[in-house]
Amino acid sequence: MLIAANRDEKADRAWDAPAAWWPDYPGVIGGRDRSAGGSWMALGPNGVLAAALNRPGSLGPAPGKRSRGELPLMGAKAETAEAATEAITRLDAGAWRPFNFVVADQRSAFYIEALGEGRPQARLLAPGLSMVTSHPPNDESHPRTRRHLPRFRAAAAPDPAQDDWRAWEECLADDSHEGDLAATLKVPLHGGYGTVSASLLGLGAMGEKIWRFCPAPPGERVFERVILGNLSGITVTTKNRR
Repeated sequence: MLIAANRDEKADRAWDAPAAWWPDYPGVIGGRDRSAGGSWMALGPNGVLAAALNRPGSLGPAPGKRSRGELPLMGAKAETAEAATEAITRLDAGAWRPFNFVVADQRSAFYIEALGEGRPQARLLAPGLSMVTSHPPNDESHPRTRRHLPRFRAAAAPDPAQDDWRAWEECLADDSHEGDLAATLKVPLHGGYGTVSASLLGLGAMGEKIWRFCPAPPGERVFERVILGNLSGITVTTKNRR
């Protein structure tokens, strides 16, 4: 399983690079949001990757709502992506602002949608390449997906065994938009908001885990490996884009 992600956030919202920040979640690695203490993306000891995305019009906290940053920690601690999906879909979606959620392990990947009421709804992502934004997977009504999903599909797949992620690094660093900023993948800073970091991950069939993290907009700093314990390589069986 291969995963690529840019993180877009307010530039003045402080954060820490991926590490084991949470004693209550032993073995869970993730980037830490200093404002609320949670994470936008976390990887657990069993190889479960969980990431939360805002839905349209839901940026930032809201009175009476819990932080969505706790959701990746809840998902990543599970034994499998399927178990994480079951746990998230049992929650009351009204406790949080609306969110999209992706959870994956070496066997499968799921998309979860929560609209601010009722229960979150999940579906299995089919084998192949998927792109999730603030809209559902592969929704080409969103200009970002319409512009960049074909570029990822045309790009050479990473070769984690050779530490070769060049094609996907170039995709993540693409700030072209043809006049529509909603279409850019690397969002330039405007109004105090833009792309602040990026991640490339691989989850192997034998439990191998690789996380390469860029602590700045991709293309402006290099990707470096996050310390996970097992960095011996990876066997890729499928690829999915987040």
